[in-house]
Amino acid sequence: MAGSTITAWGTALPPHVVTNADLEGHLDTTDSWILSRTGIRTRHVGGTTRGLAVEAARRAMDQAAIDPRQVDLLIVSTNTPDLAVPAVAALVQHELGLSCGVFDLTSGCSSFVYALVVADGLVAIGLRRVLIIASDTVSRIVDPEDRSTAVLFGDAAAASVLESSPGARAVLGWDFGADGGSARILYQSHGEYLRMNGQEVYRRAVRVAIESAMAALENSKIGADEIALFVPHQGNLRIIETVAGRLGFSAGQTMSVIDHTGNTSSASIPFALAEAASTGRLRDGDLVLLAGFGAGMTWASAVVRWGRELPPERQPRRKAPRRQRTSSSGAVG
Repeated sequence: MAGSTITAWGTALPPHVVTNADLEGHLDTTDSWILSRTGIRTRHVGGTTRGLAVEAARRAMDQAAIDPRQVDLLIVSTNTPDLAVPAVAALVQHELGLSCGVFDLTSGCSSFVYALVVADGLVAIGLRRVLIIASDTVSRIVDPEDRSTAVLFGDAAAASVLESSPGARAVLGWDFGADGGSARILYQSHGEYLRMNGQEVYRRAVRVAIESAMAALENSKIGADEIALFVPHQGNLRIIETVAGRLGFSAGQTMSVIDHTGNTSSASIPFALAEAASTGRLRDGDLVLLAGFGAGMTWASAVVRWGRELPPERQPRRKAPRRQRTSSSGAVG
């Protein structure tokens, strides 16, 4: 089976910025209340899911120096499509000038991790290059008068190029899961606003994120002490800090962008990953732990090797294999 590498990335934010002070004008809230409970200072709102996806993808393709004919598959992870039919991916394919197969993937804020694992598997069995885009415009489905959701969400897109390469695969191990019985704690009915039971989301998100992250580490045969960077879903700073702390990661080992993006749903993990790469927080061979959770309720975690595989003498120390979880989890290699 072929190896794989994330070779490029790109992000997009709508230009309009909403500050906490802006929200004070029409909500029963304050900057200090929002910051203390969410960690958010500003969020970007506006645009379309398709438009942001195209913008992020073009930046990633430019960085990878590839033209549309070289993309073998497009996956768009989104929870907020612009149209019910057709898929966002079909519209994005047309605007980018691609000629490959496409599909949307919708699995809450875990969607990008699902898409990355699927893409990695397809590269292993023959595809040369997969373009993965996560794009969401949650501000369109949020009640502007609902303090529990209006302060949380922003709009964004992030794209990654996964290419076939010699050596090991990018995804070393993963864990997926879902609990459809928890659907009503975070949902949106057709034609209505997003509804959320914040306390219940917090309680369950912390638990499943920790369990899933630990399962992905076990399936990868990687210890937490070997992880260079932890990149969780940017849902709430308190959740990020609680999960990171219980997994043993310091603030310096944990990537957070929520203060200036808000919760951007499926785009949050790849956006944070791209910002880490762009600011020099990742080097070739670094091991990265991704952990997502969201509506469904779904969760997904993966251990990813960043960049090119290091020679054996520079490989991270591997721990002895540990017991594998048997449901909805996978080890690679």
